[in-house]
Amino acid sequence: MNQKELSELRRRFRPDKSAISRVYGCYVNTKKEVISSLDESLGMMSQEEVEQYLGLLKKSLSGTLGRNLLDVVFSTQQVADSDEHRLLSSLRACRLEDEGLRQTLYQKIIESLELEENYLILLAHDRYDVPGKGADDEAMEDGSETVFSYFVCCVCPVKNGKAELGFVAGENKFHTQAPSQIVAPPELGFLFPAFDNRAANIYNALFYSRKADQIHQEVIDALFHTQPPMSAAEQKEAFQTALADALEEDCNLEVIQCVHEQLRDRIIEHKESRDPEPLTIGTGAVSAILRDCGVSEERIGAFEEQCAQQFGDHAALSPANLIDSGKFEVKSSQATIAVSPEQSYLVETRIIDGKKYFLIPADELIEVNGFGVRLGE
Repeated sequence: MNQKELSELRRRFRPDKSAISRVYGCYVNTKKEVISSLDESLGMMSQEEVEQYLGLLKKSLSGTLGRNLLDVVFSTQQVADSDEHRLLSSLRACRLEDEGLRQTLYQKIIESLELEENYLILLAHDRYDVPGKGADDEAMEDGSETVFSYFVCCVCPVKNGKAELGFVAGENKFHTQAPSQIVAPPELGFLFPAFDNRAANIYNALFYSRKADQIHQEVIDALFHTQPPMSAAEQKEAFQTALADALEEDCNLEVIQCVHEQLRDRIIEHKESRDPEPLTIGTGAVSAILRDCGVSEERIGAFEEQCAQQFGDHAALSPANLIDSGKFEVKSSQATIAVSPEQSYLVETRIIDGKKYFLIPADELIEVNGFGVRLGE
């Protein structure tokens, strides 16, 4: 899925746009016990409740592709004959109306998921008449070409509210009100099937994790039986390891500055281009960056071997997962220097009187704990 397709689906989660008629779910405690079940018609709810349910479901399609939203890919064999794909396909075909199938899905999530608080599993099915698009890429209201049938599942922590002082009208007094239980935004969720090229792709699902560095691999394994994709944090760590191990003593400040700058430039250019496809970069492109930085061919070859070990052959990496494009930070055991990425070139390394130093220019106003200070000659 790309950003345009994701945005198109997200716009569905409004009372006037959605074809969702019911929501299903179950409330689970920390002992993995089902406290209650949910099977409610949106038509019997208030407008406010409908918007709240749709808002929670919509949150499971939020975040960044490649970070919070990850492609789960089924093998051809799984699609042809596997329990995991058969369950998802059957839930989709019956529009979630089969209680037995719903219970099977709930149990798979409950048995695999470890949360330190109670949570609500929420399910909803939607049927989207996908409008065609004209030559100007504008949607044609009367030009539906296909129907996209899909369902969304999300897991929302249920948190205890704080006891607060409140006014009791019958007594005309203020009393401490008992804390309520509040459904928080989803911790994880998924969409099946994926919406690729504005149509159903039964070979893919889209998995959501609120925290990009904690993708709940145990749930992915339980539901999909596929190799979980690397989280953003794992990709970053693997990239740093490959770079450091391959370059050895050549992994210096200047090289890292160069790599950071060029990857950041690609991120900015992609954002400005408004290309809906996620930005990816291959190992060969990173090798070209290292070549521009003056790294030897021997070290570049070692880097490519390290990447093959860490990511596999022909890996497509997300630059946004490899660097923090919003900052440039130099850290030692004694101090940390942080500068804006646009001015990373200001940081230099020097050896003075036999000691190694990080240097930054100090020719403008200097502040120490908020006090303007002057530097001596």
